[in-house]
Amino acid sequence: MHLDQFPIIDLPATGANIRRLRQTRGLSVRDLQRFFGFEEPQAIYKWQQGKSLPTVDNLYALSTLLDVPMNDILVAADHPERDICTMSGRPEPAAHPFYFRARGAWRDLRTA
Repeated sequence: MHLDQFPIIDLPATGANIRRLRQTRGLSVRDLQRFFGFEEPQAIYKWQQGKSLPTVDNLYALSTLLDVPMNDILVAADHPERDICTMSGRPEPAAHPFYFRARGAWRDLRTA
């Protein structure tokens, strides 16, 4: 039985994509700050640096502002296929890559 890998968002690539789309539309960070009603622009900078993602409602608003579907903002991470062993001992593709987020970095649980 083949299981698809659990999709993971590439934060730095998504941040670079947000920056590119913003610049393509001729918008500044301050323009986005005002659009979202943020007191400070730090959230926008964190998105662009890949340190965080917009919430779902902010992602939806961003997609409307940039005139692109939400999926065109997000960038999927490419992870090599991982194998797990079944009860029979035969390897099968993992349902997801066994990663967790700890202190701002992704770690592989099997090597942690």
